[in-house]
This record gives sequence, structure tokens and C-alpha cells, in this order.
Amino acid sequence: MPRGSHAGFDPGPDRPDPVGLLEQQAQSRVPDLVPVRYGRMLASPFSYFRGAALPMAADLATTGVTGLTVQACGDAHLSNFGLFATPERNLVFDVNDFDETQPGPWEWDVKRLTASLEVAARDNGFAGKDRRRIVLAAAARYRQAMREFAGMTNLGVWYTQPSPDELEQQFHGQVGARQRSQAGKMAAKARTRDSRQQLSKLTQRVNGELRIAADPPLIVPLTDMVAEQPGSAGFEPVLGKLIARYRRTLQPDRRVLLEQYKPADIARKVVGVGSVGTRCWIILMLGSGPADPLFLQVKEAQDSVLSRYTGASGYANQGERVVCGQRLMQAASDIFLGWQRATGLDGQVRDFYVRQLRDWKFSVPIEAMIPDGMLLYGQVCAWTLARAHARSGDRIAIAAYLGKSDVFDQAIAEFAAAYADQNQRDYDALAAAARSGRITAQRGI
Repeated sequence: MPRGSHAGFDPGPDRPDPVGLLEQQAQSRVPDLVPVRYGRMLASPFSYFRGAALPMAADLATTGVTGLTVQACGDAHLSNFGLFATPERNLVFDVNDFDETQPGPWEWDVKRLTASLEVAARDNGFAGKDRRRIVLAAAARYRQAMREFAGMTNLGVWYTQPSPDELEQQFHGQVGARQRSQAGKMAAKARTRDSRQQLSKLTQRVNGELRIAADPPLIVPLTDMVAEQPGSAGFEPVLGKLIARYRRTLQPDRRVLLEQYKPADIARKVVGVGSVGTRCWIILMLGSGPADPLFLQVKEAQDSVLSRYTGASGYANQGERVVCGQRLMQAASDIFLGWQRATGLDGQVRDFYVRQLRDWKFSVPIEAMIPDGMLLYGQVCAWTLARAHARSGDRIAIAAYLGKSDVFDQAIAEFAAAYADQNQRDYDALAAAARSGRITAQRGI
């Protein structure tokens, strides 16, 4: 697999219809929310890219690979990196979405990340030379970082934590005073995002009790949903079973902490772009009083989009697949990260993973970036992805393959540009499907 052969993307005539693949995914999702998903994907070509992990996985499966496997993110685009808190209450930058994580080729993550840079740069109106410069810098940083990790011990790689301060040291000389100021503001904003902040945004008092406020179709309390079903026993038994099964997947000390909180309410909440239509719930837990909240997010875990092309997951529970993959790739993970299997209101058994709804979590606004800012951000994401891959894959073999020259970087830049062209065609195809009535897209939600 010569490094230069990663260049370009030229799909054959038998390429699967991307709209058809999205329609296949829709079959297992909440029917009422599928139009919302399509509407969000049609907001821009980059929004489409975010939701099109399956079509791109199908495309990547036709490209050549070295055969070196890592714990892949499966959806490593720009918006799936960000800031969040470690258990020690330090702020770190890391990969933060693992719905599609599964062992797979390291090249697929690199190509999805760099293609997302090209697509986002086009959406932002950047010139062609700036777009290529951004993608080349990210590919080079992944290659250089993997060589750095190849020279470290196993424990050294494992203990490397991508904190904002350490990242600034990594990119010293490229970070100006304005960028440092912006980074400081983002870090400060991230530290305000926790369950207490969410309490005022997501709840209201009903008969003196705190309850999650309805905002259909984005937020629908379970009480409203079961009220429509005659003979329903209410949400308390359902909520109790959810918490009990999930609690068993936590470490013993964290079970003790969780037991200090009592469930108060549960609601379905629409999140993201690609995840819209999967069953996602938020649970309000109260501790010593109304000022001691804990919001948990219970998110449906379906088969990874990679599984069609890399083989089935080794985990019987897809929620466990997500949790174990996240723990393997992240430098530090949420203390409430766990999984469960539950029966829904429709009688179907589904897998879920659980985490805090928001714990200092902050994603950088891609649409507000200028070329130099996106170049630096792409490098940070590429370094972070290399560190995640180095924890699970043969970092020495990958580094040896990538080498010291820019042959791989140039090839990846060619691929990113070609795939951005394909992404535009696929976006146009989805828009045409909406106009023709083949699909229904509900925009602005």
C-alpha cells in the first residue's frame, strides 16, 4: 500500500446510493424524528457530512489500507472533538463522540478528519490554497505525532493527557495572543457547563416538584408519552429499572456516589445531527436538595457504521462497545460512564450507554473560524487522534509506514479535496430527494 496511493477518491458505478443508506438507517429510528435529522443535515454540506458517517464508511471500505488496526472513532470529524472535565476536575481536549467506535483501519479516521476540514473550510468560504494548507498541516501533524508516540514507552503514551496548557506547549510559536485569549474564554465557558447550569435551562416546578420542561419535539417528558398509552403504570417503575441495570456497570465507589441521587424525572431529548432519531433520554437526579442536581444522558447504541465492513462487534451489548471504546481512546472518561439494555415503550429491547449530560463539555464553533484558526485547530485534532490511536494500535508500525517525508500528507490532501466534491454531490442528492418528496425534511429544528 504505497503512501501515495491514498490520494484521490474515484467511486465506481456500483457505489451505493447515499440517500438509500440514510433511509436504511432511518428504519431503526423514531419515525417522527427522521425528518428533523434530514432537515439538520441539509443545513449545509458540512452538516450533511456530520450525519453521513455510514455513506462515508461505505466509501472508505473501497479504499486501500495497510492492515494496521486501531480502536477507531468511526466518526472523527471536527465537531467530534472538544473540551470536557476529567474526574480530577482538570480540563482536557479529546475526542468526545464514540457512537461508531470499533476496531478498524487507522486510515479511515484520518481520512474522515481531514475530509471534514476540507468540507468545513469550503462552507466557511476559504480559498483553495488555504484549504489545502489546512489539510496538509493536519495530515503532517498526525504523522509527526505518531512518530513522537512511537518513541515513548507504553505507560508514557497512556498517561499523556491533552490538557489546554499541554496543547499550547505542543504548538508553541503558532499560538498568538488573540488565539490564547480565545482559548481562555472557551475554557472558562466550558467550566460553567455542568448539571447546575442545565437545571435552570431544562427544568420547571410542577406542583412544587422539579420536572424536566417539555419542548416538543426536541424534549418530551416520558410522562407525556406514557399518558398517551392507556393502562400505563407511569414513569417511576421504568426509571427505577433503568437506573438499577445501569448502576451495575459502574465501579463500586461510583455506585455509592450514584446511590446518593434519586431519580426525579426523565425525558426524550433530541441531540446532534447524525444521532437524531435514535432514542436519547435525559434523567434528572437530585441529591441533597434541588441545588444538588445530576443530569444523566441515556443514549441508544446501535451497531457501529463500521461493522458492515470490519465485522461484528465483539461485545454483545452495543452500549458496552461504546463505553469500552471510549475508555480506550480517551485520556480520561466520565465517572458515570456505563451501559444498559432496556425495553422501550414499543416493547423492543435496545442497548444504551449512559454518561453525564454535560460536564464542562464544550465544542469549538467551526463556522466562526478563520483560516489560521482552523489550521491550528485541525492540527490539535490530528495530534489528539494520533494519541488515541497510539493507545490501542501498533504506533511503531504506523509511524514507520508514515515516514519522515510529506508523501502521505500530499496524498491525504488530494483525497480530502476529492471527497469534499463527492460530499457536495451527496448533499445535492439529499436536497433533491427532499424536493421530490422521496424524503421529508423538517428544517429549523
